[in-house]
Amino acid sequence: MNSIATSVSAPHYLIRGGAALNGEVKLSGAKNAVTKMVIASLLTSEECTLRNVPLLGDLYLTMKLCESVGSWLRLDDHTLTLRTENIDKTSITTEVGGLNRIAVLALGPLLHRCGEVSIPAPGGDRIGPRPINFHIEGLRQMGATIVERDGRYYCTTNGRLRGATIKLPFPSVMATENFLITASLAKGVTIIENAATEPEIVDLIKLLQKMGAIIELRVDRRIVIEGVEKLHGASHTLLSDRNEAVSLAIATYLTHGDVYLRGAQQDTLLTFLNTLSKMNLRFDIDDEGIRFIGDTTPPPAIALETDVHPGFMTDWQQPFTVLLTQANGMSVVHETIYEDRFGYTSALIGMGAHVGLYSKCLGEVPCRFREKEHLHSCVVSGPTPLKGTRLDIPDIRAGCSYILAALCAEGESHVYGIEHIERGYEHLDAKLRSLGAHIERVEEAVTASLN
Repeated sequence: MNSIATSVSAPHYLIRGGAALNGEVKLSGAKNAVTKMVIASLLTSEECTLRNVPLLGDLYLTMKLCESVGSWLRLDDHTLTLRTENIDKTSITTEVGGLNRIAVLALGPLLHRCGEVSIPAPGGDRIGPRPINFHIEGLRQMGATIVERDGRYYCTTNGRLRGATIKLPFPSVMATENFLITASLAKGVTIIENAATEPEIVDLIKLLQKMGAIIELRVDRRIVIEGVEKLHGASHTLLSDRNEAVSLAIATYLTHGDVYLRGAQQDTLLTFLNTLSKMNLRFDIDDEGIRFIGDTTPPPAIALETDVHPGFMTDWQQPFTVLLTQANGMSVVHETIYEDRFGYTSALIGMGAHVGLYSKCLGEVPCRFREKEHLHSCVVSGPTPLKGTRLDIPDIRAGCSYILAALCAEGESHVYGIEHIERGYEHLDAKLRSLGAHIERVEEAVTASLN
């Protein structure tokens, strides 16, 4: 068979480093909340309205998934209205459910409404194994029969799902969200032990409560849900995206700028702000947002450990490591959430950073990876000038760290794989441009062969 040459578009960012960021930008709604709320709307046949939704790839994927099972949706600026009067289809295709892990959250709602559902094995960022066994075992405890076959999960239930006591081996955010959504309509009481308690989870609980759910946050990471017979429609305004806030704040410090982030919420950023204070980095908080003020003095080195909320968030680790390349002295970062989240540092080394990776636990937080061979500790020596280069993004947070590094690097950087950024951030390049960054989206034609 003859091959056919075709031209495909491969956009990338061209970034010229060195420009200080100055001005004001409004934060988007939380990426890690919006998709879960869209799925939660499947629990009712009535209309739900979500305000302050971020316009990004993960939202569109989740909307497509809901549309494929029968939802009606209308997106007007940053307000999403959706209604699922009937479930028309219970088999979620790979095209709408295989690109991230959101389809696993649809299991509970579709089992409640139809008694059966099948989903593809999930995809997502390449940051190490992210199995869904926590989800599957918990749903089985609630009465679901789940069979894995040919890359799909086939789920059925004989009657209504029932409450259960589910003890998570680790405070998994998405597993906690899954059981919150599913237990809201389950018969009886569900107790989630060792639950995650991130701000996005609390925001999901607020929406579910507005829909008629009965959910209590107890001490010692326990969440108790009393199942109800029926949920109704509701309206909710999402909290702002704390990951976007951290990324833009660090970009400000890296470029010695002065930026006000409207909508930044102190209560969701407490640990991050405390870490900035330890490094003598300036910020001012008011009722409407937070101003981040950089200068040319290198901040001191620091020892940092990621942890479950309210600890230092694992998604903040990559951008903060870039900041540490410009700190004065030897910094240590201990990653306790994911075992393989330092792969991006090889690109920083290529830009001139001094970074070493270690399998030992260089910290005090109890760590699942102790005595294992995972490179989950990092030592950064600085300050080191960074040089522009070509960068290929492997996942959302690493990709953002590449952009931050390029913003403070000398010369030009070409950043590829920007679909990861556009899946997780709303118009990040445009926001950076509005603050004075030299970043442009370049459309590049690439010739590919089709056999």
